[in-house]
Amino acid sequence: MLHNDPITVLTHEVVGWRHHIHAHPELAFQEKETARFVAEMLRSFGLDEIHENIGGTGVVGVLRSGDGARAIGFRAELDALPVLEKADVPYISRNEGVMHACGHDGHTAMLLGAAKLLSHTRSFNGTVYFVFQPAEENKGGSMRMIEDGLFDRFPMEAVYAVHNWPGVEFGTIATHVGPQMAAVDNFELSFEGLGCHAAIPQLGDDPILAASAFVQAVQRVVSRSVDPQSALVVSITQIHGGNVGNIVPKTVRLQGTCRFFEPGFSDHCEMVIGQIAEGIAIAHSLNAKLDYKRGYPPLVNTPAASAHAIDAASTVLGRDNVTTDFSASLGCEDFAFMLRAASGCYAWIGAGDVGPSEGLHGDRYVFNDAIVPMVLRYWQTLAEQVLPAETREGAE
Repeated sequence: MLHNDPITVLTHEVVGWRHHIHAHPELAFQEKETARFVAEMLRSFGLDEIHENIGGTGVVGVLRSGDGARAIGFRAELDALPVLEKADVPYISRNEGVMHACGHDGHTAMLLGAAKLLSHTRSFNGTVYFVFQPAEENKGGSMRMIEDGLFDRFPMEAVYAVHNWPGVEFGTIATHVGPQMAAVDNFELSFEGLGCHAAIPQLGDDPILAASAFVQAVQRVVSRSVDPQSALVVSITQIHGGNVGNIVPKTVRLQGTCRFFEPGFSDHCEMVIGQIAEGIAIAHSLNAKLDYKRGYPPLVNTPAASAHAIDAASTVLGRDNVTTDFSASLGCEDFAFMLRAASGCYAWIGAGDVGPSEGLHGDRYVFNDAIVPMVLRYWQTLAEQVLPAETREGAE
C-alpha cells in the first residue's frame, strides 16, 4: 500500500528494481529472467491481466478502471547490450559482457512503477496496457510483438514511450509532431577476385584497392544524389580483408549503414550504392556482391498523441520545460514499428550532461535515477488526461 507521498515512496522502490534489473542484464530475445521479474511484479500489483511470451519474451499487463471503452498503451524495453561494463556502481552487471548501457533497465523499472501507482489510484477511466517489449537493440522486437497480435489482442488508440536522453537538460522533456528518430538500413558488400602475391601484382587483382575506392565514392550518395537539405548519412563501419603481410587477398568485405527520415531513401540508397559498387568492381576486374538490408523505419510521432504527451509533460514540468523545437536524431529506435502501425508519441527525458564515455551505449554509462519521479508523474498524468475519470458514466 502506498502512503502519504506515493511518488517519493515509489521512487525508492523503482530505483531498487532498476538496480536489480541492471545487475542481471539479458540480450535480445533472451530476457527470460527479466520478463519473469516483470510479470511477477505486475501480478503483485493486482493488475487485471498479465500476458507473457508475446513476440518471444514480451509481457503485457492490463489495468482497467471505470467503465470506459477507450484504451492506451505505455511501452518499455527489456533487453541489454553486448557491452563489457566498466561503470563504478555497486550493482554492476553480473553477466560479463552484457550491460544495460542504454537505460532500458530504467525504462522498465519506471513503467513498473507507473503500473503500481495507477493500480493503486485507478484515477482514470478505461484501460492502460503496459507493454514490455524484447529486443529493441537491432533485433526488431516490437515488430515481433506486432506480428504476434499486439494491437489486435490489445487494441489501443495510441501507444507512448519515453527514453532517457543524456545531453538534454535535466528536468525537461523533448518531443514533437513528426520524425524524432531516423530510419536505418544496413548493408554488406564484398569485392571478390583472384588476389595475388604482393611482389607480383600483375598476376592478380586487388579488392583492397577497390574497397578503398568504394569508401570514398559511396559518399556521392549523400553529396550528389539527393537534395542537400535532406538528412542522409552513409557510413562505412567495417572493412575486413587479408591475413598475411605479403598476400593481396581474394576478398574484401565491407559493412555500412544508411540513416535518413524520408522512407523513399531506402530504395534510392540501395540502387545508388549498388551502381557505385558495380562500377568500381568493373574498373578493377572484380566481382561485387551487395546485400542491402532494410532496417527500422523512421520514428514519426502522430499529431493527436503528441498533443496529449506535450500536455501531460507541461502539467508535470511546466510548459517552459517541454521542448518541441529541436533537431531530430539520426539514431534509430525500434518503437518506430509501433508508430508505423498505430498512433503514438515518443519522448526524450532530459538526463543532463554526461561525458562521452558515459553516454548511451558507453561502457561507463550510468542511468540518472533522479529522473524517476518526473517520469512516474508523466505516466500518471498522461493516463489521467487521456482517459479522464470524470467521463465515467453517471459522473457529475
